[in-house]
Amino acid sequence: MLKITGLKARQIFDSRGNPTIECDLKTGKGIFRAAVPSGASTGTLEALELRDKEKDFSGKSVLKAVKNVNEKISEKIIGQKFDSQKDFDSNLIKIDGTENKSNLGANALLSVSLSFSKAFAAQEELELFQFIGKISDNKNFLLPVPQLNVINGGKHAGMENDIQEHMIMPVKSKNFYSAIKASVESYHELKKMLKQKFGANAIALGDEGGFVPPIENTHDRLEIIMKAVQEAGYEKEILIALDSASSEFYSDKKYNLWGKEYSSDELVDYYADLASTFNIFSIEDGMHEEDWNGWQKLNSKLGSKIQIVGDDLLVTNVERIKTAVQKKACNALLLKVNQIGTLTESVEAAKMAFENNWNVVQSHRSGETEDCFISDMVVGLGASQSKFGAPARSDRNAKYNQLLRIMELIGDKYWGSKI
Repeated sequence: MLKITGLKARQIFDSRGNPTIECDLKTGKGIFRAAVPSGASTGTLEALELRDKEKDFSGKSVLKAVKNVNEKISEKIIGQKFDSQKDFDSNLIKIDGTENKSNLGANALLSVSLSFSKAFAAQEELELFQFIGKISDNKNFLLPVPQLNVINGGKHAGMENDIQEHMIMPVKSKNFYSAIKASVESYHELKKMLKQKFGANAIALGDEGGFVPPIENTHDRLEIIMKAVQEAGYEKEILIALDSASSEFYSDKKYNLWGKEYSSDELVDYYADLASTFNIFSIEDGMHEEDWNGWQKLNSKLGSKIQIVGDDLLVTNVERIKTAVQKKACNALLLKVNQIGTLTESVEAAKMAFENNWNVVQSHRSGETEDCFISDMVVGLGASQSKFGAPARSDRNAKYNQLLRIMELIGDKYWGSKI
């Protein structure tokens, strides 16, 4: 049993300089802190991120969420004892009382849920990844294959009607250290190429640390990425991944990409052409979150060859995953804890994906913090892949650095070709 003796939330700032919430949970073992990230391109079915919508910070302050933790949640849990993460999170959900966390805010609930997990791990004298392994019934701790966003587009780069993320994946590296080395060296080679070709403005960074060069089509972006990988000497190790974030360029049942309209069938053919031209391992959010027919066609055409990842489609929600499994809409889950609001619900979503032989990609958000919880989570769950952004800026590198620390504890055991 873990007794909570104190709880305090505060407003801090994320990697975009926007307000977010951080929570300190106190027990007899000490004070345990967790911060909540925030997305830019968000699915409409995500649990509600509570913002004040008033004058301060252009409406983005989170003082209402902070107040909900410090008053409504604190009142219910301080002095109480809990025997499990599931018990604790069930109580949080009950306190909120809504399906999408719209009463207190998913960001308020998540800050408390994650800080509690750190406290319970300490109570049981476990590393955080070990604790997450325990509550998810995973004992097979492996380091993930990273997806690194090296060219930003879409909302992450202030652009419209655009593929959002162009990523490298060192799937074929022999171990995690080699994977990180290959990725970092390829990233710096790409930086050098872009600067030489387009000038210093081309190496400005998007929200997730990827570059924002003046290249206005996906084909040319992928081509220069692969040239950089080859120049760095890692063409035999690194594959490509895309996050289209296609809900952002979908309107009136059409996809408007680079000024050209596509039907669902035409967009599937577009992806198939990219996949045949480049060594693509994964496509995320290739279709709109409610274009189930498009998702079925995409998965039918490419799902036996590459990974088809649902993000806005699934929003880390068990019910949405059930529907996607039934419809054979994709074959992998993008896991974002703030889409659903508690650790327990996130674990349940991952377990359902595993049960259906899907891959799981543990993901950051475009607005991140220095909290590296998701590094422990990806290892604890036994998820095969991480998506933490480019190896740039401390909000992203904090996650990679934590994985390197975990590597010292478990050895350099790498998912690699197992996926």
